[in-house]
Amino acid sequence: MKPSYLLAAVLALSAAAHAADTPGSNPNMPRVTTNDRMATARAAIAAKDWNKALSELNTAAREEPRNPDVQTLLGYSYRKRTNPDLPKAFEHYGNALKLDPRHKGAHEYVGEAYLMDKKPAEAEKHLAELEKICGNRTCEEYADLSRAITEYKAKN
Repeated sequence: MKPSYLLAAVLALSAAAHAADTPGSNPNMPRVTTNDRMATARAAIAAKDWNKALSELNTAAREEPRNPDVQTLLGYSYRKRTNPDLPKAFEHYGNALKLDPRHKGAHEYVGEAYLMDKKPAEAEKHLAELEKICGNRTCEEYADLSRAITEYKAKN
């Protein structure tokens, strides 16, 4: 075999080997995207299926670790479980806010987590941030956290 034919054969085989293990190379296998995982996770959250939500969200976080929405929903899911894992929730809310300091959902949810942790002053800091971000006191996230703080104070 001539060297040029040998080189062509080696290149053809390496390209075929590479293509076979490339994600999405099998046209019969649909590729699951982070958006698909988020949609599945949101449906699981609505059904209060925290294990399924966490499974989808943890996979999405491995695929897109810098996605603040994924991090926020991870925090939410850890917080809402039957046995809440507040340290994990705080970790993911913190990640979300590092990625997007103006993430309204992360501010609302971390504020609610602080109420669960009996730290209303910390929750109020996030309420103040929401007022700045929203530019008013009428955005949904501000209203929800404000209501949660009011209810917390009435009970304690």
